[in-house]
Amino acid sequence: LVTDPEVLLMDEPFAALDSQTRDLLMVELQLIWARTRKTIVFVTHNIAESVCLGDKVVIFTSRPGKVKKEIAVEYRRPRLSEDNNLYNYRRKILDELATEIITARKIDDAI
Repeated sequence: LVTDPEVLLMDEPFAALDSQTRDLLMVELQLIWARTRKTIVFVTHNIAESVCLGDKVVIFTSRPGKVKKEIAVEYRRPRLSEDNNLYNYRRKILDELATEIITARKIDDAI
């Protein structure tokens, strides 16, 4: 942020944190975004984190890694990761990922 980049790339920045610290930093990141309106590309394997922080969640296929689906998250900010109003978004993502897990297993079994 010091160099004022147009885009911030964050590759699993909260992965090694405990849940309380992760929740605090997710709120802080949303406040930073509200002040700066920077584009943030946030890579995560955590579904609750993706729905909490993202305006759009991009789901990739297992192999080859291609964009499978984009899900727009249209809900007010700041968001909390365990907000029950975000359940339907988390469910949609889980459903999409379930088919990818089945596909990946079939590919692995064929090898």
